[in-house]
Amino acid sequence: MAVDEPKAVEPELDEEDEWQLYASAGYASTGFILEETETVEDKQPDDVWFDGDGDDFEGNTVNWDAPPCPAPLGIAHLIKIGVCDFCLHRIGGRRSDERGAEAGAVLRREAYVRDEELPSKVPQDFCPLCENLFDDINNIVERVSESLSGTDYSTIQFGIHLPKDLIQEEDRIRSRYGAPGSYPLKSALVEAIHHRIRDVNDRVDFVKERPDIMVLVDGLTLRVDVDVRPLFLYGRYRKLVRDLPQTRWPCRACRGRAEGCESCGETGLQYPDSVQDLIGEPIREVLDADDTSFHGMGREDIDVRCLGSGRPFVLEIKRPSKRNHSLDDLVVRVNENASGKVELDSLSWCDRSKVHKVKQSRSEKTYTIRFRADDLADEETVISAISSLSGVVIDQETPKRVSHRRAAKIRRRRVVSVSSILVEGDEVQFSARCEAGTYVKELVHSDEGRTVPSVQSAIDRECEVLWLDVEEIHAD
Repeated sequence: MAVDEPKAVEPELDEEDEWQLYASAGYASTGFILEETETVEDKQPDDVWFDGDGDDFEGNTVNWDAPPCPAPLGIAHLIKIGVCDFCLHRIGGRRSDERGAEAGAVLRREAYVRDEELPSKVPQDFCPLCENLFDDINNIVERVSESLSGTDYSTIQFGIHLPKDLIQEEDRIRSRYGAPGSYPLKSALVEAIHHRIRDVNDRVDFVKERPDIMVLVDGLTLRVDVDVRPLFLYGRYRKLVRDLPQTRWPCRACRGRAEGCESCGETGLQYPDSVQDLIGEPIREVLDADDTSFHGMGREDIDVRCLGSGRPFVLEIKRPSKRNHSLDDLVVRVNENASGKVELDSLSWCDRSKVHKVKQSRSEKTYTIRFRADDLADEETVISAISSLSGVVIDQETPKRVSHRRAAKIRRRRVVSVSSILVEGDEVQFSARCEAGTYVKELVHSDEGRTVPSVQSAIDRECEVLWLDVEEIHAD
């Protein structure tokens, strides 16, 4: 079966996608800015740099009179104070065919040749610039690999958080001894980790925007935190039955506790099924994800069907282990799982921006509604009275049934058209196309006069709604 891959996403960042912005926060930048750093002596006297506390390192004391790199005496002094090979390369300012510690070892050997009195073996138990963090690169990469085991990805954004005092001390020494354009510790460390990860997986790309995986390492504890970018699927669902909520409905008795209660059969749910889970669960299982979130273009009441081309929605798949799968196969799996209750025609990959578009849409909708009324007038009179509502703007106070979760105010909505009026004894059925946000049940029974005008006021009879269907959502 052919495999469909997610389409390339838009280059513009979403404001909601905050989790990917480590680079903007300064954690994952790996670009080395090649500009000269202003020396501290230009701004402060020497006694600020050496305050008499010794500044002791494993090798020797910092000599603030030594010249900066790439001067041979500057490199020699870095060796004397115990700088590791990796840091020797990144601030030494000498180009080399080698990289990292190998390039630093070349500089060290050259320094030994130039200065026979330079100790051939300076203690390097503790590098004053990186505190031996470069020795932990393999350990960090192993932890990252373990955290990503079993997860599909092709792009990573990598960040590392370092203690503030380490960054300040490294900058203090590098700005004095480092060659112009010396690599800062964080940038060099991230770049070295990138190279090591590519040695393990040469198919991975490191990006600053919209990565599949976010990795953040704590430089103090070496703890690795991995965040998997969610996937988003767009589609339209048809709800074929009543008494089915759109999203999970927590149990009223236990308020959705994980262990549930006797009232909900220990499920934590008021209703065992929902549109969200009938669609989301088979997809979650295939992509081996943690959970799903459901974003619909509005929602129908639990006792209302949604027919026609269906209601647009976006399914958010959280922490998926697999990122590629046949969309046609996903549709088949959903329709098999939700047979007779919910069905889909198609699915397509999208990004988070689609959620905003779906949630903010103000699409007109067409409904079919059936109600009962006693002592109806003749058919022609009833049809004429209901037809008079076509094109009318109605005022709707917040209905009593939603007053606990909706602000108390009057909403003005337009009834675009009324059609297909059918009178059968004491029951009447008709179709109405209405502006988004219209309370259609209240349009019929008036909610004790809170909706004006209404079908009830037009025919001057008390109306009881029997059922309501959403026939079409005019979103496209």
